[in-house]
Amino acid sequence: MTPEGSDGLIVDAEVSRGSFTLAVSLAAAPGQVLGLLGPNGAGKSTLLSAVAGLVPVSAGRITLAGQVMDDADTGAFVEAAGRPVGFVFQNYRLFPHLTVADNVAFSPRARGLGRRAARSAASHWIERLRLADLADRKPDQLSGGQAQRVALARALAGQPALLLLDEPLSALDAGTRLDVQAELKRHLAEFTGPCLLVTHDPLEALVLADQLIVLEDGRIVQEGTPAQIASKPATGYVAKLVGLNLYAGHADGSQVALTGGGVFVVPDRGQHGDVLVAMRPSAVVVSSQHPQPSSARNTWSAKVAGLTLLADRVRLDLDGQPPALVDVTPAAVAELSLGPGMQVWLTVKATDLEVYAHADRQPA
Repeated sequence: MTPEGSDGLIVDAEVSRGSFTLAVSLAAAPGQVLGLLGPNGAGKSTLLSAVAGLVPVSAGRITLAGQVMDDADTGAFVEAAGRPVGFVFQNYRLFPHLTVADNVAFSPRARGLGRRAARSAASHWIERLRLADLADRKPDQLSGGQAQRVALARALAGQPALLLLDEPLSALDAGTRLDVQAELKRHLAEFTGPCLLVTHDPLEALVLADQLIVLEDGRIVQEGTPAQIASKPATGYVAKLVGLNLYAGHADGSQVALTGGGVFVVPDRGQHGDVLVAMRPSAVVVSSQHPQPSSARNTWSAKVAGLTLLADRVRLDLDGQPPALVDVTPAAVAELSLGPGMQVWLTVKATDLEVYAHADRQPA
């Protein structure tokens, strides 16, 4: 946690909206991009709204750059217009009747700068984000990537102490997204304040964020670096997001009795008690007959429940103990004559299973 009075963002608060309550404790240091992941309704937008000053906290407090933005105990509350926060919305929310130059200048004007000073601040960011040729255009004359850059320029022109990005690339087509993603990463690297990034895209989170926080049902269920979360998901939602199978079980040395049925043989690292086991879909070998004895320590039968083509591979949804998602090549599907209802055998090496402790949290 960032110490009190630092230049970063500290949220230790609850926010109630109807029957939903968000309760989080987090910190984002200057220059850090903190990615927020979670399913719909997890509380990501509620968190951004509270930090931006659009909704008050019902308990606790929010501080930014050492200043109290919201404190439920003292009643202190800084209105949204008074907070040094730049916000890039999912659909950008550019003013349709204003030119690019006027859209960018709006932010410093809202911060109290005069017309000339606001124009000067806008010009700086228009040049920096390569928008000079578009300065006189209206938003309906822009491509998705151009509109995203205008929205970012508008947010930065107000010299914010904090940047909030709400699904900043979701409105872009796949071809544009990768280019804009790389450009956005460069600009975020130059931003000296903390940044909160909300996204549903795991690749976007892995590329742009320094740290990740996963929200489910208004609570933080996992936090860490992108690499930590990608390799050791704590919930079923996270596992699905990063493309892993996840099982809860009880470890006793080299064996894990799975909660949903079945047993895995795993590397014996002295683990005992409740654990999670993560398995890559590509680590599993599928056979139409019981395989001959091999170095693979885990073999079990399953039934094909479904097949989905994913680019250059086919994902099999397999019903067994345990169930599994397994990736195979289209050639393997044809060779094994795989189809719904077919009985198959699965094998996976003990060394291909990642085993780690967890704190009373079952995968979904």
